[in-house]
Amino acid sequence: MTKPRSRSQRNAPTIADVARHAGVSPMTVSRVINEGTMVRATTREKVEAAIAALNYAPSAAARQLAGGDDTRIALVYSNPSSTYLSEFLMGSLDRAASLNVTLTVERFGEDADLADLITRMQRGRLNGVLLPPPLCENEAMLAALRKEGLAVVAVAAGVPRPEIASVGIDDFHAAETMTSHLIALGHRRIGFIKGNPDQSASERRYEGYLAALEQAGIALDPSIVAQGYFIYRSGLDAASDILDAAEPPTAIFASNDDMAAATVATAHARHLDVPGDLTVCGFDDTPMATTIWPELTTIRQPISDMARAAMDLLASMIRNPDDGAEVRHDRLDYQLIRRQSDASPARKRKK
Repeated sequence: MTKPRSRSQRNAPTIADVARHAGVSPMTVSRVINEGTMVRATTREKVEAAIAALNYAPSAAARQLAGGDDTRIALVYSNPSSTYLSEFLMGSLDRAASLNVTLTVERFGEDADLADLITRMQRGRLNGVLLPPPLCENEAMLAALRKEGLAVVAVAAGVPRPEIASVGIDDFHAAETMTSHLIALGHRRIGFIKGNPDQSASERRYEGYLAALEQAGIALDPSIVAQGYFIYRSGLDAASDILDAAEPPTAIFASNDDMAAATVATAHARHLDVPGDLTVCGFDDTPMATTIWPELTTIRQPISDMARAAMDLLASMIRNPDDGAEVRHDRLDYQLIRRQSDASPARKRKK
């Protein structure tokens, strides 16, 4: 059905090129390649004509995309938070087993080669890819996966891309809820530790914090806002900067539990009682939230449930392709979990 490629591998046409040329979806091309029966004759002719015109040779991913009983999914990660990753991995493995999905876990570090990753995926005959943060918003990664015709689900992107299926929560309203909770406790000087600026969820959480302050008529004080990167070390630095302000806050809301835990440690190092002298709250409700003292008040982002929902969505996309179907963006509920790290600012803060 196809001729040997005369172009270099670098410029070889992809399943996405064939789909565009034929005016169909990549999954339709895959069904034709795999000799699927649920393709109209006229559509099959268009696809075969496009394959011949482009001199396309199908990759392993393309040949396997429609194989319902042999669903192979990769979880590709680079998240620096081991607690977040652990929760995500547990949910993914649990759901993969019940769905009869073969799950491959791939680490994609800062120095990793994207072309090498794509090659491994081709050799592994993968059908789809699950992308937790921050890779859920990696433009190069998303473009390469789509070019290969692989099904993709992005998890926990603050601002989902319209063309990429996703699962997540409403980061804006979750952060607004936590900030409003602190205001209701009586706090008026509320510090904030931002997340990694490369992730849209970070900006959405900051926007939620700002919205709650504005609704309460509280002016923003930039001296008690600091940049973090979702890792513990960055939380130590950010908390120190905030607590060194001329007028320190009575509460600090960190954009994840790792940075909130670092804030608690910084407070203790300065002989500040949490929550007597300083309220500290986090986001995610990872195991970190309950393995420190005091246990963290935090926003529960259902990480394991999001991983399970993403596996369900991705398996459905692979096994039941529906040409022209709307791209799904599933949203799960968040929850404010109160523990021992928050209180009203009843005591005078120690200097």
